[in-house]
Amino acid sequence: MRVKITDSDALVIVDMQKDFMPGGSLPVADADKIVKRINEYIKIFEETGRPLFFTRDWHPATHLSFEKNGGVWPDHCVQGTEGAEFCENLYLPADNKFIISKGFSQDFDAYSGFQGTDLCSLLNERGIKRLFISGVATEYCVKQTLFGAENLGFRTMLLHDAIKGVDIKKDDSRIALDEMMKAGAILCTLEDIESG
Repeated sequence: MRVKITDSDALVIVDMQKDFMPGGSLPVADADKIVKRINEYIKIFEETGRPLFFTRDWHPATHLSFEKNGGVWPDHCVQGTEGAEFCENLYLPADNKFIISKGFSQDFDAYSGFQGTDLCSLLNERGIKRLFISGVATEYCVKQTLFGAENLGFRTMLLHDAIKGVDIKKDDSRIALDEMMKAGAILCTLEDIESG
């Protein structure tokens, strides 16, 4: 399969933040190992002049998802903390990038980059029809962002070599992949991409 980057494409990088890296408060195993590959995608989209969207959890300390507040997760990606920063070595171009903050209201959880954000309007303003999606975690924010995109009418390409899952339960990531493909996602890797 060969996939050519077009004027209606954009790259979405989901939640590549320090708290989700090994050593963070809510680590995804080997998440740091996909940074280099994500950077390769970023540079392809940068060189072709296509927009880049970096989603991030941006939680208040009182967020409902935290265990101390009755939720299921340890504190993570609290606004203004080091853990909420993008991970080390992630390439952030100077131009044509957008940072999409989600989960910033204490009473509203947001796994999808579309929930409570202006991501959809930013994409529509730029004539984007197809999204290439990468990041963490496969079975949570990556999956929900992809579902959100499909539900809003965007075509989705899941960058299989640039995602990582938590796998709290065995096979969670594999099941999520199946669900995303059933929703309309096409799996691809760097070798499939034509930038010209």
